[in-house]
Amino acid sequence: MRPILDIAAALDLHPNALMCYGEHMAKLRLSALPKKEAKPEGKIVLVSAINPTRSGEGKTTVSIGLAQGLARIGERTALALREPSLGPIFGVKGGGTGGGRCQLEPSTRINMHFTGDLHAIGAAHNLLAALLDNAIHFRSELDLEHRQVFWRRVLDVNDRALRQAVIGLGGHLNGVPRESGFDITAASEVMAILCLSEDLADLKARLGRILVGFDRSGNSVTAQSLQATGAMAALLQDAILPNLVQSTEGVPAFVHGGPFGNIAHGCNSVIATKIAATCADFAVTEAGFGFDLGAEKFFDIKCRSSGLWPSVVVLVVTARALRIHGGGDPAYPGSIQEIERGLEHLEHHVRSVRAFGFEPVIAINCFEGDTKQELAVMEKGCAKLGLKAALFAGFTDGGAGAEALAHAVTTAAAQPTPPARYLYDLESPPEEKIAAVARIIYGASNLEFSRTAKKDLERVRLLGYDRLPICIAKTHLSLSSDPAQVGRLREFVLPVESVRIAAGAGYLLVLTGDIVTMPGLPHDPAAHRIDLSDDGEIIGI
Repeated sequence: MRPILDIAAALDLHPNALMCYGEHMAKLRLSALPKKEAKPEGKIVLVSAINPTRSGEGKTTVSIGLAQGLARIGERTALALREPSLGPIFGVKGGGTGGGRCQLEPSTRINMHFTGDLHAIGAAHNLLAALLDNAIHFRSELDLEHRQVFWRRVLDVNDRALRQAVIGLGGHLNGVPRESGFDITAASEVMAILCLSEDLADLKARLGRILVGFDRSGNSVTAQSLQATGAMAALLQDAILPNLVQSTEGVPAFVHGGPFGNIAHGCNSVIATKIAATCADFAVTEAGFGFDLGAEKFFDIKCRSSGLWPSVVVLVVTARALRIHGGGDPAYPGSIQEIERGLEHLEHHVRSVRAFGFEPVIAINCFEGDTKQELAVMEKGCAKLGLKAALFAGFTDGGAGAEALAHAVTTAAAQPTPPARYLYDLESPPEEKIAAVARIIYGASNLEFSRTAKKDLERVRLLGYDRLPICIAKTHLSLSSDPAQVGRLREFVLPVESVRIAAGAGYLLVLTGDIVTMPGLPHDPAAHRIDLSDDGEIIGI
């Protein structure tokens, strides 16, 4: 690893602009951040994917490798990526900083605690919860109705036992008993607020608008009315500052914010993306899970809110994922027919990308077991769709294995950038916004609103939040709400179970199917393989 001061110098960032965390990590000071009204000149490259398998398809690895490939061909490049969450690190994934020769460094520190951003977000979220229950306990003048409080607590570890809980037990001194529960920190509205805020004033305004519940007269109770905004902002004093690290080959990387793509908006911070596109000619960023989740939210929420707009969209595809979406078993080599059937799933996502005005560049992420025949069929399928495809071998070869993809991206970036286009108008009713995403991006034929969802939407209209954009929480494994339904689906119904008001983040959170906001650990969690060696080094990530 190169000293972080050298990484900063490559972007013309003065040492005084940095708050260093040792030799290889730093935060940018507030004075170094671009102004809210500033428009970055660098080209933003959005990396997304088709619906992944449970193991993931290497989207972060491709993002890092692409940045390294762009640097190798002479382009001034920076990354803008999300921070890993401890939940999936100890759960299924076992790490969130890329892989092979395309990693963020120092990877172990980034994976574990980094600069403490997620802890600060959790503390700010839980402080609001504590102030809320304190107001209920002392029967403050807000006259809170404890059965109409929906602000839960958060934890950055997957723990299914805390999804539903009863708090305040043990007598009068311990508060008022009520039902509540925990979400994963990555699903916290405070996380979304941090990632969508453009400066300190915006952060405090958004925190103040957080809707936590209602009083006995049915009036809204916010973080501002609980006098929580100042203390929450104080806890986030450093967390709002983007983190600067580097890739395996020394490409600067702004790693900041970590909302999940399936239960939140799945994009790194606006501040980090802006600074990357301000300091570099190419800013490579990633949206969580498949294009149906993080990327749609990147356009309809993040871009709409900030005024950012990408120049290129990259869609990651793997033979493994195509075999699954073609009806095969990813654990065993299948027939070419499975790959061919899986290409229909790719075609659906290509149509979704085109709905925003882009022709995607296809990154075929190569794995060790892929055959030449499979890769040839994938390339032929992309050509049939009129798409430019490039094989990506960054995991084994680093930036050298991404040069073909880098050239394809620069060629695409030389074309005129499509104008900003969104799937729906904010003035449309929430039901129409949900239907637009469900039909255009998922391919749903109809929607089914539960009784709870209908009541939620009625309250949304009554309180005047019906002009907010929508953020749909849905499984990442399928275009539908059912993770078992793979492939390109037709004539399916999307069940809408409930709608939460995220007034601070500035969107309506729409929960579909059996989606949960607190994941559980798998049967054999990655935590079993993580350890601390005798010389103090973390191993197993």
